[in-house]
Amino acid sequence: MVAMVLGFAFGEKMLVKKLEDCREFDGMDKTIRREVLHKKNDGIDLRFSLAYRRVKPRTAALPHRLKTTEVYYILRGHGVMHVNDQSEKVAEGCAIYVPPNAVQYIENVGNDDLECLCLVDPAFRSEDVEIIA
Repeated sequence: MVAMVLGFAFGEKMLVKKLEDCREFDGMDKTIRREVLHKKNDGIDLRFSLAYRRVKPRTAALPHRLKTTEVYYILRGHGVMHVNDQSEKVAEGCAIYVPPNAVQYIENVGNDDLECLCLVDPAFRSEDVEIIA
């Protein structure tokens, strides 16, 4: 029997990636994204995906809904996280759980970029996203 830790089987090679080596692109929600870990890109057996997100000052992501669970971890900056009818101030060091099918968006209320990591489980797929007009 092979033991699993965070989706990696013991005996597989370790994968180390630098954020700066991950391609930056515009996300569906109008944030700037980098896919850090994803099974479709990295050839690993990983249930979840990990992305870096950046929200420019005084802007917000588009409201959207994911069919999957998402967790945000704020690295830098501060803003307001909106999930369904709840809104909470968030800043560096905050972790935010977003349940599946919740309408969500993050708003940068500061003068500097808001940066966060987003963990999606199961792994992110664009067909699992609905942008709310």
